[in-house]
Amino acid sequence: MLMRRATAERLRMRGQHCWRSKEAQRSGGLSRKRNGCRSHHASLGRQSGVVLPIVLLISAMMLATSAIWFETSIAAARAASNVRDYLQAFHAADSALNLCARSVVAAGEDAPGAPQIASGEPAQWKLESAFEAGAITPVAQWPGSLHAPQCLIEPWRLATRANAQAYLLTSRGFGRTSESQVWLQMELVIDGETIERHWRRVAARPF
Repeated sequence: MLMRRATAERLRMRGQHCWRSKEAQRSGGLSRKRNGCRSHHASLGRQSGVVLPIVLLISAMMLATSAIWFETSIAAARAASNVRDYLQAFHAADSALNLCARSVVAAGEDAPGAPQIASGEPAQWKLESAFEAGAITPVAQWPGSLHAPQCLIEPWRLATRANAQAYLLTSRGFGRTSESQVWLQMELVIDGETIERHWRRVAARPF
């Protein structure tokens, strides 16, 4: 009888010990799970803190690139417009210069005579009032230009070639605005059957 009671008591004690061990295991596993969740959330927080500055940096780089591209496009468009205006004025002035030269050659002896007293290269083209008063317009208008091209014919007496007829032809062409101008010149020398043309471009506007 006593043996049976001792055996039952040992079994009861063993069962309590197993139950406590299982409870400890369960609580430990839950704790590990909770610790794992906390570690996972902390890792996500750290990743979010790293990704945000990278996204902001990439956005700033994209905005800067877009701004540079926009400014470059505007500068390229302005440069293209300036080049187009220059070419427009250049072709107008060049055409007026050639037409003036043809008219002088065609006139022959009827062309304006040289002054009796030589005083160096003619300079009336540098004076606005003299240029506007004496300039002619070989063509009534030039497509795309603000004004028709002009040309001034100035007789020139050469000291070293008294028998030759010399002229300084100065032309002015316009682009789409009054600021876009090109000035061209030609030294035309007619000596008997010989015709000499010396072309040059005026670097700066005289007025």
